[in-house]
Amino acid sequence: MIGDAALWNSLPVPALLLGPDDTIIDANAAAELFLNLSLKALTGASVWDKVSIDAPLEAAFIRVRTQSSPLFVNDVDVGSGERAPVQCNLQFAPLSGSEGQILMMISPREMAGRMGQHSASGKAARSAIGMAEMLAHEIKNPLAGITGAAQLLSMGLSSEDLELTDLIVAESRRIVKLLEQVEQFGNLRPPARRPVNLHDVLDRARQSAKLGFGAHMSFVEDYDPSLPRALADADQILQVVLNLIKNASEAGAAGGTIRLRSFYEPSLRVRQPDGSHALLPLQVEVQDDGPGLPPEIAQEVFEPFVSGRENGTGLGLALVSKLMAENGGRVSVETVPGRTVFRLSFPRAPESAGEN
Repeated sequence: MIGDAALWNSLPVPALLLGPDDTIIDANAAAELFLNLSLKALTGASVWDKVSIDAPLEAAFIRVRTQSSPLFVNDVDVGSGERAPVQCNLQFAPLSGSEGQILMMISPREMAGRMGQHSASGKAARSAIGMAEMLAHEIKNPLAGITGAAQLLSMGLSSEDLELTDLIVAESRRIVKLLEQVEQFGNLRPPARRPVNLHDVLDRARQSAKLGFGAHMSFVEDYDPSLPRALADADQILQVVLNLIKNASEAGAAGGTIRLRSFYEPSLRVRQPDGSHALLPLQVEVQDDGPGLPPEIAQEVFEPFVSGRENGTGLGLALVSKLMAENGGRVSVETVPGRTVFRLSFPRAPESAGEN
């Protein structure tokens, strides 16, 4: 059973805790509602008897346990004997420190669409974000201890044993970086939107990238010198551009080119959640000459945990989308082999607004 019942039942998506033999140990309130089955009816039963999933998962599910790696399954029909199937995304994650237990989360696509709106489900989304932020913070503390212990153990070890401690340190640091990205999703502080010179942001991002992850790439600037100021949070937009340049750098081989372009498009309007239309005339593009996004994820690349790279977290572009939406803008992508373009669209700052 999950220890913190209030936290468990605050999850906005249906979740099941599975035992080593695939029996259901626990189910949250959302799972009872989704499956139209009580906790008493679910507990002790095989998950495959109570949950119908229109996908062959047996082999993949075995890998979750044997390799202790998460499994993500998108766009499958999920239902039960008490309700008709609906299209969902599934996540299976092994619980650290448990003996073969797995957390199964069911995300109905219809729920995912509603959670982005300012409604009761929006409160549920914020609850989930808060839970993720709390867990990320709590997990980082023991990871720091694990890293320190591994470094102490490495003193005086043979080169063969050093490989193992180095692996512990490297993987712990990788997990910390992932958790830091999760924590960023929990930052609900509204952006401090002011008039921003987008070229200044692009130059800061380019200079930072050339000193680190983008040192192997060439940069080309194609700026419209008459571009007006955007209404945005400069620090958040810098983070957005850095994420896009980092992706472009990782996609391109040494000697590849990243093109930074700005231009004005007066006719671009986008529909807002309230039904109104916003004018987004200021455009920034980050283009690379890498292999392009895999076709199977190109339409979902801004969703959390969708990644085209091995060991990618799938959080960088989701964070880009989140920050752009909060700044009243939009991000889109066009990709073919040899050319991928991420476009950022911004509202123009009012003429009467003060400058930074």
